Amino acid sequence: MDFSRRDLHLILPGLLAAAASGQTGSGVLPSRTFRHEDLPVKTNGDNAGRAILNGQTHTGYPVELHETELGPGKAPHPPHHHAHEEVIMIGEGTMEVTISGKSSTLGPGSVAWVASNEEHGWRNVGTTRASYFVLALGRENSR
Repeated sequence: MDFSRRDLHLILPGLLAAAASGQTGSGVLPSRTFRHEDLPVKTNGDNAGRAILNGQTHTGYPVELHETELGPGKAPHPPHHHAHEEVIMIGEGTMEVTISGKSSTLGPGSVAWVASNEEHGWRNVGTTRASYFVLALGRENSR
């Protein structure tokens, strides 16, 4: 298939945006680095998110990583469950993480593991903004 310069002019911004966001779709994720300041920010009220990567390992195992910032007292969404596992890594602030009805207060450097299909949720219980990373492992078969 041949592309004219005009075609490339129309396609290139979309490709650059996808590369800048860290998203690679459902393909195998290549090795690369991600500068925090280069990741596009999506806001939702007091909350902000950065998509970092989304794809597969060389064996086809799905992996997705994103960062979220929450305002004081805020949660990203109601408690829920899904088939894939998640790791939550607290970067800043104080988060209350609830897994299967058991709550823990976590600060910077703390980590939570959420097994498949366990009800879970979290919220910022501090007086300042909180940030955390979510590493999702496995298929997105939500229920």
